[in-house]
Amino acid sequence: MKIGFISMSGVRACDPDLLKLGLTLPGFVERGKTIASLPGLGLLTLAAMTPAEHVIEYIEIDDLRYQSTLPGHFDLVAISSFSAQILEAYELADRYRSRGTSVVLGGLHVTALPDEAAQHADAVVVGEGEAVWHTLLDDWVAGRLQSRYVSNGDFSFDDAPLPRLDLLDVDKYNRLTVQTSRGCPLRCEFCASSILLTPQYKVKPISKVLAEIDQIQQLWHRPFIEFADDNSFVNRAYWKELLGELQNRRLRWFTECDLRVYEDCELLDLMRASGCAEVLIGFESPVEDGLSGIELRTDWKHCRWGEYREAIHRIQSRGIRVNGCFIIGLDGHTPDVVDAVYEFARDSELYDIQITVPTPFPGTPLYTRLKNAGRLLHDGEWNRWTLFDINFVPDPMSVEELRTGFFSLARRLYTAEISRWRRNNFNLKYLKSNMHQTRRTLV
Repeated sequence: MKIGFISMSGVRACDPDLLKLGLTLPGFVERGKTIASLPGLGLLTLAAMTPAEHVIEYIEIDDLRYQSTLPGHFDLVAISSFSAQILEAYELADRYRSRGTSVVLGGLHVTALPDEAAQHADAVVVGEGEAVWHTLLDDWVAGRLQSRYVSNGDFSFDDAPLPRLDLLDVDKYNRLTVQTSRGCPLRCEFCASSILLTPQYKVKPISKVLAEIDQIQQLWHRPFIEFADDNSFVNRAYWKELLGELQNRRLRWFTECDLRVYEDCELLDLMRASGCAEVLIGFESPVEDGLSGIELRTDWKHCRWGEYREAIHRIQSRGIRVNGCFIIGLDGHTPDVVDAVYEFARDSELYDIQITVPTPFPGTPLYTRLKNAGRLLHDGEWNRWTLFDINFVPDPMSVEELRTGFFSLARRLYTAEISRWRRNNFNLKYLKSNMHQTRRTLV
């Protein structure tokens, strides 16, 4: 049997003015393009779990967009997508099914809305695909494919195979991904990450992580790696052991984490020594308004608001860039938040900054709250769920105030002059100083 694994990718806004803004201010969509260019690690893992008697092929959706006809040699197609691309995934699935090809759909959106997805698939996977993939394939071969396969969240990373990175043309990517953990102990209202796939926080054995990195280095000389975790460094002892192993592998890497990383200077030093170039941290709001209630268990982010500047300075003092993420239009935000974000970015000397609007992804508490309050706009028009298009009624701002403010902030933050200042300031104040300290320590 021939199986095609198709990964949906490509982040683009619907608002035509926002699209124009992205063209004139490339820094505005820089991070989005990076995310969009990452390979589908979940599908590559399922490919590795597929028995050898099957012929498999991995395809990025961009490779299909430029073809006049779909590859028609597959007996089964597995498609994974996020919300913003799910409508295109449904269209692709319908086209394959009309040709007699069996289609399986999975991913975060499908997990949140399996009944919707089932209208376009022979089978849907709810939750972690690894837990049900062997059963699904056995059923398909035997001609008894079920309409729904549900994982109970107990997949162990001890059983994780090496992803089939050999299926990739690595020259197409600016970074490759390695997952060390799944889930997050924080419970942020808007989060649509792997916390939707499994209720358990789990880590992958260090030996398996190192094996994946070694595989990447065999395929790609001096690679840049993104650790595809929801929140790295939750288990600090684990990471200190891993980073010690990475120091001799000559890597450069990036990850996402929360600001608690700044509390552990030993960890920061290990991160730098092992090749950490940048961390992305969700600060969400530079002012207290909007932070209260974001983290549903302990109001954690609101409680740590006063530590933002110290955290940024201490991390960047190690020569590690900080990409600060802010959400414009949280409940409680007034139009003044636009100036507050701009001033914070300058005063804190962030190397980079990412701005989005609140996006109520299906399956999240935010989606449920806004839907129950009648505040959703364009519900079901998932191509608008881009992180940049407004699809809810903000409070106390109006939709137009949020849209105007967001555009204004993007124009101010991402000019060539400001972007150059952020980078030059970091290089002069933090990076060169860190290199000098490193040399002095070695002497």
